[in-house]
Amino acid sequence: MSKAPYVPPAVWTNDTAAGGQFASINRPIAGPTHDKTLPVGKHPLQLYSLATPNGVKVTVLLEELLALGHAGAEYDAWLIRIGEGEQFSSGFVGVNPNSKIPALLDRSVEPPVRVFESGSILLYLAEKFGAFLPKASAERAESLNWLFWQMGSAPYLGGGFGHFYVYAPDKNEYAINRFTMETKRQLDVLDRRLAESRYLAGDEYSIADIAVWPWYGQLVRGNLYGAAEFLSVQDYKHVQRWAEEIAQRPAVQRGSRVNRTWGDEATQVPERHSAADLG
Repeated sequence: MSKAPYVPPAVWTNDTAAGGQFASINRPIAGPTHDKTLPVGKHPLQLYSLATPNGVKVTVLLEELLALGHAGAEYDAWLIRIGEGEQFSSGFVGVNPNSKIPALLDRSVEPPVRVFESGSILLYLAEKFGAFLPKASAERAESLNWLFWQMGSAPYLGGGFGHFYVYAPDKNEYAINRFTMETKRQLDVLDRRLAESRYLAGDEYSIADIAVWPWYGQLVRGNLYGAAEFLSVQDYKHVQRWAEEIAQRPAVQRGSRVNRTWGDEATQVPERHSAADLG
């Protein structure tokens, strides 16, 4: 017997039983659920995060800045267990009212500056340290084009394709087809750009690459959603070339381990408070 089609009710109410894997942490209201002060370490920058693609963007940039000799980029990376709802503490909500990782507190200035949304953090740090954002007007604009492209596109990959392909309690053909088509279109956008350019902004590695790589680079490398074969990622040869080149950067390898609590134990660095934590 075929399942009856879903008919939206006149007024929506939250049915947590139908929420799937993340039902316990998804809710239709904002604000804290409990009081808890965030920990503070000794370094100028305090990062509260998890090694999801959005979190990896920031730790990669911080490790790249340190590799360039920017001592002011030293940071404490505190683990936020989103599966346990730690992003809803009063302390975290005070840094990011949207209750999403990553969140950054810059204590090198007085009063401290909060920075939330991964793209905003990348831009803030690039401007603060004068690195990984081209100085020339045209190249700077191109880097920002791709940074904001990622911010607008990745929700279709993560909350769209990734959610319905992997996490949704029921596999819905329409939703999977819709977001697979969009994901492949986005990969084609990247492939066409990288056919004519070494990096997204041109010849210079920038925050655009750092933003896009944890999502699309890891997707074509087979490290996201287990969907490489399903998406025929081998067709995107220029994205593959770019993804592998970035993956070989030592700072990228270090940053990808920070706030990671799954996979090979050798890749896990749940919290980072000094370079020694990365071995």
